[in-house]
Parts: sequence; C-alpha cells; structure tokens
Amino acid sequence: MEVHMTEKQFRRLLDLVYIGNWVLNSTRGEDRIRDYDQVESLIFSHCLDHGMAPLVELYDGEIIPSRAFAEGGIHEAIMAYEDVTFFEILAEELALRDLDAERATEENYDEVMDRMEQYMGEFEAHGTEHINVDME
Repeated sequence: MEVHMTEKQFRRLLDLVYIGNWVLNSTRGEDRIRDYDQVESLIFSHCLDHGMAPLVELYDGEIIPSRAFAEGGIHEAIMAYEDVTFFEILAEELALRDLDAERATEENYDEVMDRMEQYMGEFEAHGTEHINVDME
C-alpha cells in the first residue's frame, strides 16, 4: 500500500496514531494490544526519512515516539478530550439519576438533555467544587 501526503499531513498523522494508540493501550498495563504498538512503530519509523528524527527513539529494538514528541503538547490535547468526556459522562449519569432512568429514551430525551445542560453549566462555572458525596 502506498499513501501520498504532505509533510504537514504526515505530522498530523503522527498525532492521530499516537492518540489512537494512547486511547487503546495506555490503561492496559502489560496487556497491551501489540498490533497497535506495531502500527505506531511502523508509522513513526518514517520520521527518519522525513527529517523528523527528534520525534522518535529506539526502545527495546523498536522505534517509538520520543519523549520530545510525547512532551510536545500532545498530552494537553488528550487531557482536554478527557476533561470534556469526563464532565459529559458525569452530567449524563447525574441527569439519569435525577430522573430515575437507566438511559435516555425517546420519551425522556429532552428532559435528560435539559438536566445535562444544567450540570454542564455548573461544571463550566465551578468544575467539581460543588460536588458532594455522602459516604454513609
């Protein structure tokens, strides 16, 4: 297979591959999905041919994203996604709890969305500062 892209597109592809592998493998510990690590290694190996050698390093015989790459801002993008996802899931779970519902349905959809919007407004204004959990 051959894919043609600009250097800028290739650089964006590196970000996408890294983020994808991070999502799939970062929480798996020793139970990593090696196929994704291998694809990441393959894609990042092309950095050597495109003047992007500082973005890779050799680890246990494999080419991996370098510390410079990982510390270059990509984790800020991942963290921003995680923050939004956390608050959206929390807002939905709280809305469903308030409505004593297991999931959003056609019948309760508008009410769930309204509640979620209220929670999201609270989270945007105060983060988790006003959340209390009774530990009985």
